[in-house]
Amino acid sequence: MKKIIFLIGLISHFSFAQVPQKFNFEALNKKGFVAVTSEQLYSSTQPYGYVKGTNNHFFTFDLSEGNYDVKVCFGSNTDDSETTIKVENRRLVLEKIQASKGETITKTFTVNLRNAKIDETKSVNLKPRESTYLHWDNQLTFEFCGKKPAVKSIEIIPNNKAITVFLAGNSTVVDQVQEPFSAWGQMIPRFFNAHKVAIANHAESGESLKSFVSENRLEKILSQMKKGDYLFIEFAHNDQKIKDFRPFVEYRNLLKDFIEKTRKKGGNPVLVTSMHRRNFDANGKIINTLGDFPEAMRLTAQEYNVPLIDLNAVSKILWESMGVEESQKAFVHVPAGVYPNQEKAIADNTHFSNYGAYQLAKCIVEQIKKIQLPISKYLVQTNSFDPHFPDNLQTWDFPASPAIPVIKPDGN
Repeated sequence: MKKIIFLIGLISHFSFAQVPQKFNFEALNKKGFVAVTSEQLYSSTQPYGYVKGTNNHFFTFDLSEGNYDVKVCFGSNTDDSETTIKVENRRLVLEKIQASKGETITKTFTVNLRNAKIDETKSVNLKPRESTYLHWDNQLTFEFCGKKPAVKSIEIIPNNKAITVFLAGNSTVVDQVQEPFSAWGQMIPRFFNAHKVAIANHAESGESLKSFVSENRLEKILSQMKKGDYLFIEFAHNDQKIKDFRPFVEYRNLLKDFIEKTRKKGGNPVLVTSMHRRNFDANGKIINTLGDFPEAMRLTAQEYNVPLIDLNAVSKILWESMGVEESQKAFVHVPAGVYPNQEKAIADNTHFSNYGAYQLAKCIVEQIKKIQLPISKYLVQTNSFDPHFPDNLQTWDFPASPAIPVIKPDGN
């Protein structure tokens, strides 16, 4: 499975205008659609197709950056089906779409696609590991997973009107590239309706406010931002490790810079306090390991009249409600040998499992409603979520991505 990343990273010699944007995966002709056979593989000379070595669970094609509506037809003529779709780096967009035998169900989601280029002279300063990530290439990559995935067709339609919600953060937000790691930023797209909102997750492992600026990541976001867009800002885990980087001085001043630059572009800044690490005292209460950084963000939000999502406060409730033992399942605690080339057990109390990331995404959704952000009207209708009562892990079910060799995220 390691070949997935390297093969998708190839850039086609075809121009984007030549690449079809309507694909039919059934063994029949469909007017206006390009038929894709099971043998059709993507390559440097073939700008669309399945990814070699993935058992036809990954499909990719060349596409320029921007926001797109993706219309997908699900179903099978021979069996019942259940399909989940993730895009790029395991970004959840459609979950458990069920179709009976012979039934066709159509769903649409809105996706943001980007590359590292800012202008003719400047790009994002990517880390070496990012050169193989699926969200920096000029391609849109689909992962078809679930109990019985069945996709009939895909149609891509440019969307220039959707509100873009940019995410700036670290490994607790990023689109994690591989199991068993996950983050709330890659789960949150599933909770927004199509056509209206696109999530552009620019978070990266190991980032602080300072490095996010120096690596041109903020500049990339601002180059894409239009009036009415949002920037969610969540940093602290790595900022606190910088020598002489004081929460009420340097940290606060950089937050102010993010806020002012976003507003100058006509965007809406939203501050998100960092969630707690899994660190309990003898009484089963969470110990704050983030110092004064969450409080500095709260005061900054108040001072500059910026909406605040207090994920720090909510995560304390969430982890304590799970308890010392059960909360391990929300983080990456994995015995040795579960994943390829994973010789040692992993006991990570900073980074999340799919379950933990999903619970945090639900917390974000509820906070968006609570503080009445205008984009709350574009949220998918779901049951309200109370962090005092997280989803029952015994009945919670989520389709994992194919296993590839484990690399722990930066900032651990």
